[in-house]
Amino acid sequence: MADNRVDLLRHLRVRPLAERRSKHSLEEILLHPDDPPPDAGSMAAAIETVADRVQRARDSGAGVILAYGAHLVKNGLGPIVTRLMESGWITHLATNGAGIIHDWEYAFQGRSEEDVRENVATGEFGAWDETGRCTLIAVLVGALGGCGYGESVGRFILDDGCRIPERDELRAVLAEWATTSAGEDELMPARAELLQTLIRFDLASGEYPVMHPFKQTSLTAAAARLGIPLTVHPGIGYDIVYNHPMASGAALGRGSHIDYQTLVGSVDQLGESGVVLSVGSAVMAPQVMEKAVSAANNLRIGRGREPLSPFFAVNDLVPIEWDWSRGEPPIDSPAYYSRFCKSFSRLGGEMLYLGGDNRVLLQNLCRRLG
Repeated sequence: MADNRVDLLRHLRVRPLAERRSKHSLEEILLHPDDPPPDAGSMAAAIETVADRVQRARDSGAGVILAYGAHLVKNGLGPIVTRLMESGWITHLATNGAGIIHDWEYAFQGRSEEDVRENVATGEFGAWDETGRCTLIAVLVGALGGCGYGESVGRFILDDGCRIPERDELRAVLAEWATTSAGEDELMPARAELLQTLIRFDLASGEYPVMHPFKQTSLTAAAARLGIPLTVHPGIGYDIVYNHPMASGAALGRGSHIDYQTLVGSVDQLGESGVVLSVGSAVMAPQVMEKAVSAANNLRIGRGREPLSPFFAVNDLVPIEWDWSRGEPPIDSPAYYSRFCKSFSRLGGEMLYLGGDNRVLLQNLCRRLG
């Protein structure tokens, strides 16, 4: 039964990405950091508070983590966030699978997004060759250098592809490890997974060129260029890349596990004055951050250090009437079920909710911080 399930997905038919009717182009969405920001309106005071907290964090050497959903990319905010990274205000990016997939598609072809209703009905939703194939190859090869999901795709964009090791080279290293008492080697499963993929899909070794004509707009590439961690925290089956016959839960899971460990290290650097910005991420950011904060506290307490108490700024479009400075709402209040507020309010620091457009927040924050 298990073999039949695996074989089932290998029969998926995919088409070239160029044949997809993508909904938006970079020309339609892209924002420039030197353009005047929109009127902050009712968010003005909260944005000022966030800017002050970010400045305080960086002045004290504490980290600033931006966790975001795919709409940040789809709203053309990549160059805005890149400016914030270049200026030293943001020290870590964390996103979900869709956040990096849309970024890669824009870098590769300057267009992204598809009609879900229309393409699900025809079985074509997510069934696009280059998106699934290139991101998987990037993660498979990147793992051999100890890179996680985000860094692997970022380097793939920057370098316009990658170099795939020779099959015989992989076989030799695996055979030597299997016949000696070399002990634990975390790269061996990654080498085996890459070799299996090369054989199963008859992929050639050597240079694997994939041009990215729009990489200057890529947030993922910018993070790799600047040496700033960009970690990806996906769910198996959440993203279109799983509707590709080459999809590998082992490879993508390994990449995201490396990224989770990187995130925990960055969370540990938040201390008492660090900042977490959660922008348009109602599920990934609160769910992943509550585990990462707990893991970091576990390690800190083991080293005789105090638990974390960072500042959390949470931005989403949902209007929430509850004043979270009063504490948690009662269980019969609809606000109690706002996961993106409830989780962050429980993590030991102060939380501020900013209801409104992420373009208003980030463009004004960029202008305020310079």
